[in-house]
Amino acid sequence: MSALPVVPRWFARAPAGPGLDRYAEPHVHRWFRANIWYLRGTELDLVIDPGMGIAPLRAAMAAEGQWLEDRPVLAIATHGHIDHMGGMHEFADRAIHAADAAALDGDEAQHLAPAFRAMEGAVTALPAPGWQLSAFTAKAAPATRLLAEGDRIELGDRALTVLHLPGHSPGSIGLFDEAGGTLFSGDALYDGELLDDLPRSDPAIYRETMDRLDRLAARTVHGGHGASFGRDRMRALIRDYLDGRRRAGCPGGH
Repeated sequence: MSALPVVPRWFARAPAGPGLDRYAEPHVHRWFRANIWYLRGTELDLVIDPGMGIAPLRAAMAAEGQWLEDRPVLAIATHGHIDHMGGMHEFADRAIHAADAAALDGDEAQHLAPAFRAMEGAVTALPAPGWQLSAFTAKAAPATRLLAEGDRIELGDRALTVLHLPGHSPGSIGLFDEAGGTLFSGDALYDGELLDDLPRSDPAIYRETMDRLDRLAARTVHGGHGASFGRDRMRALIRDYLDGRRRAGCPGGH
């Protein structure tokens, strides 16, 4: 680990739409390299899935002029895996679905951290001199708000509806802007291999989530990993997943 370089910028930022930026951690192994979405509203900003917690996200955003300390901000974890909730401790207001809320508490916050530490190539650089992978932990950050199906999150100039999308984890959620046709889907759907074999995954329930997403009138999907995509790609990914489960003869297939 000592041979790895120290990089001056841990996060990479790219504009992703009006009032929306995507942050990523390019020096984290691709399996844990999640999308961090910063959505600005007129009355409330959202940070959706604030990363691993390896380096300070808010400081990085402030250095680029992307953070206003006097703005109200709500951090939301779409589910309780470390690559999506490791940075939750930086925020005073923290939301997650009740079924995954334990992942933010105490020892439960370490879920998947040992697997990350043991992974070859877990990081390809260091966020600061002296940083050690072996000492990396996820800090406890209990939820201040529990989310449920149908909850509305008002940002002022737009509103997002919470969709409960279990299967990848019991408390996986999406955030849907009906007016704009935009879905923040977390790990329920992204352009890559979808995982339903983790300790708390359920392929049969995941199939029901896929059927629901197939009917959703989303025009743009910002997933938990990889590039954003449109409706045609969304439906193709859903079909690929369901077809794969059917060919494997698994409970998630038709």
